[in-house]
Amino acid sequence: MDTGDFGRTDQGRSDSIMVATVNPQKKTTTLVSIPRDTYTEIVGHGTSDKINHAYAFGGMAMSIATVENMLDIPIDHYAEINMKGMQDLVDAVGGVDVNNKLTFSYDGTDFPIGKQTLNGADAVKYARMRYDDPKGDYGRQDRQRQVISGIINKVKSVDTLTNYTNLLEALGNNATTDVSWDTIKVLATNYRDAFSTIHSEQLAGDSFTGDGTTGENGISYQRASSEELARIQKELKEQLK
Repeated sequence: MDTGDFGRTDQGRSDSIMVATVNPQKKTTTLVSIPRDTYTEIVGHGTSDKINHAYAFGGMAMSIATVENMLDIPIDHYAEINMKGMQDLVDAVGGVDVNNKLTFSYDGTDFPIGKQTLNGADAVKYARMRYDDPKGDYGRQDRQRQVISGIINKVKSVDTLTNYTNLLEALGNNATTDVSWDTIKVLATNYRDAFSTIHSEQLAGDSFTGDGTTGENGISYQRASSEELARIQKELKEQLK
């Protein structure tokens, strides 16, 4: 989970939500992006709202409960990181490789179509742009998954694990997780085959405007159909077998 801008001190809403499953038997990892505007029940709050509001209402615990309820799967562990942590983490692993599908410029940096290696600052820019993308937030989420996949591919290497001090310094106060560093090293070493194939998925939805009964009046939301939810739930459950 990405918790937003550099230097933010308030809890705020989560900017990006992603569910990852790791299966060493099938040698696959699946990353599923959940649009932050997805309208769903906020577990423990007694309302339905944008899913990213769960973090503002009840922190990571409420976010996890809400995602578990919507996707009908258990969430065993979590990690949250802000933009500063993401930038430093990319730099700590020596940059990330992405394959850009759209030529664009963002915040003074040009991103051509094709494969390229990005440093931390550029990776954050790459993952944040959405207004110039024809796919809007869905295009942004695709680039975010590319950056996360790039980090995973670097972290699983022996050299990166050996220099774990750089990773710890990069994360610093910009990330929290319930997974210990010893467990991370075990996952990266013993589950390495699971990272050889990374599937990228997206929970899709249709836009609607709240009317005061369903959603706040005049606010834009995304609603995933029951068929789309069932598709993602099935894929995640298959990956967890």
